[in-house]
Amino acid sequence: MIQSFILTGFLGVGKTTMLTNTVKEHFKEKNVAIVVNEFGDIGVDGDLISNVHSEVLEVSEGCICCQLNREFEEGVKEIINKYNPEILFVETSGASEPLPIFQSLQTLPLKESKGIPTFLAMQNHGISVEGVICLIDAKNFESYKANSTAKHQIGGANIIVINKVDLVTEQELEALKQEIITYKEEHDIINRVTRKPVFNHYLIQTAHQGVVKKELFDGLYKVDEMIEIASEDHQHNHTANDSITQKVAYIKDNTEFGEIKKLLKALPKSIYRVKGVVKTADIDDPIAINYAFGDASFNELSEHKDEKSVMIFIGESIEEDVITLSETFEFLNLPRFKIAK
Repeated sequence: MIQSFILTGFLGVGKTTMLTNTVKEHFKEKNVAIVVNEFGDIGVDGDLISNVHSEVLEVSEGCICCQLNREFEEGVKEIINKYNPEILFVETSGASEPLPIFQSLQTLPLKESKGIPTFLAMQNHGISVEGVICLIDAKNFESYKANSTAKHQIGGANIIVINKVDLVTEQELEALKQEIITYKEEHDIINRVTRKPVFNHYLIQTAHQGVVKKELFDGLYKVDEMIEIASEDHQHNHTANDSITQKVAYIKDNTEFGEIKKLLKALPKSIYRVKGVVKTADIDDPIAINYAFGDASFNELSEHKDEKSVMIFIGESIEEDVITLSETFEFLNLPRFKIAK
C-alpha cells in the first residue's frame, strides 16, 4: 500500500520549501515520490525538488484539479509503476483546491480487490490518502483569507500547518490558531450525501524553519512493519509530543469483516488514524486496514496468513478511548502490560 499526502496552500505560503525540508529531515530512508503542479508555464519547483533525490512528475500547464485531471492520474500511475514509492506527496498549485485531487487518488485504478465487498472499501487500489495538509502563512494570512480558493483549501484539509511562525509573536500565533479554528468551521467541506464534514477530525500544527514535526507522520507503517508489531511480545504503545499516542490492540479469531467496519465507524474524534493487518472469518486473505480522518480503505493480502491480527490506533491522548472501544467491541483485545518509558 502506498501512503500519500496532499499539500495545499495559497500562493507564496512556502509549500515547496516545507515539502523539500520535511522530506530531507524525516524520510531519508524512504522511497519518496513527489508530484508537483505549478500553475503557469514556468516550472522552477521541479528542479528544486529533484535535489531531494525523489522522482518528480511536474504538471505545469494548468490547474491539476480540472482539465489536467486525466494527465495527473496517468502520471501518478506511471511513477508508481516505474519507481514503486513507499510515500507519495502531491504538491498542488496555490491557485487550486485539494478535494478533487483527494478524490482522484482515492479512485485511481491501480489494481483490483477480490473478496472485499466494494461498498465497504472506499478505495482499495493500493493508495491511501493519509492527510490533506494545508499550509498557512502566519504573517500574511489576513491578506488572503477572504479569497475563495483559500477557503476551499483550508476547508478541504484535515491537517493545517502554520508556517513562518518565526515572523509572529507567541500572542499573535495563539490568536491566529483561534481564528483558524473559527475559519475552518465556517468553510469546512461537507459531504453532499451525508451532510457531514468530509473529515471528522483535523489537526493544527506549526512548521519551524520549513520542517513539519515528525509526529505528524506517525503510523506510516508498511505491511511488513505491522506484521512485525503483531508478532513481537512487548507493547508498542508510546506517546509523542503534543500528546499524540499510539495504542496497539489484537483482534480475536473468528471476527467478521462487518465487525471491523462497525468499529471504524464508531471511532471517536480523538483517534484520527488506524493501521492494521487482520484476518477475518468471512474473507480468505488477510486485510490491510488504513483509516485516516474518517476514510477507511482495505487491501487484501495474499501472504501473512499465519500472523496475528493487529490494529494500531493513533491520535491525541487516546488511551481511555481505546479502552472504551475494547469494552464495547469484545473482539478487540488489549495487552495487559506496558513497557516502561
